[in-house]
Amino acid sequence: MSEDENRRPLKVREGTLPKRIASWLSRRRITPNQISVTSVLFALLAAACLLFLPFVDGAVKWVLPLLAGIWIQCRLLCNLFDGMVAIEGGKGTRSGELFNDIPDRVADPLILVAAGYATTVVPWASAIGWAAGLGAVMTAYVRTLAASIGAPVVFCGPMAKQHRMAIMTVACVAVSVEQKTFGSDWSLLVALIVILVGCIVTVGRRARLAYKALEAETHA
Repeated sequence: MSEDENRRPLKVREGTLPKRIASWLSRRRITPNQISVTSVLFALLAAACLLFLPFVDGAVKWVLPLLAGIWIQCRLLCNLFDGMVAIEGGKGTRSGELFNDIPDRVADPLILVAAGYATTVVPWASAIGWAAGLGAVMTAYVRTLAASIGAPVVFCGPMAKQHRMAIMTVACVAVSVEQKTFGSDWSLLVALIVILVGCIVTVGRRARLAYKALEAETHA
């Protein structure tokens, strides 16, 4: 399987600014694997901001979610540029798939589980965070398992990585406003439930597409 076949399709790669940044990174002593690992650092920073949320007061209470949203977007930028530097920049290595995939499996649960513990409006929010984190890992597991047994690589949603992180970013902004206005954090809980349900649907959809493709080959 080629790198292009195992690459998530993103229109943003075609933009002038991303190409310039990727080109600049490619000319430096920066490897795609280093960029991939850095994404975990940003996810850890986002998780820390969320985990401290129940224990702070005042302006920090609404600033922390905004910082978490920024770190989440930085994590996504790392996910964008590691592939661009590897392929467009010609710095890809045979170990690249390990560094491309494993950090994502760490970063997703870090953010989602932390969001569960940051939610205080219901006592079972942490369980929803853990379930959403597991769901996120399962979406990738089904994709990679299907590809490993000969099915096409499928990145379909409705809750692929970029969708999960987009919802979490919006939730961070919303909960910042909510904390400042009402002192509550329903936005995080709603986001986690949407992500969990979306992940369940995504796992089922990807498994179904893989099944149909493999059965079609069997009876061809």
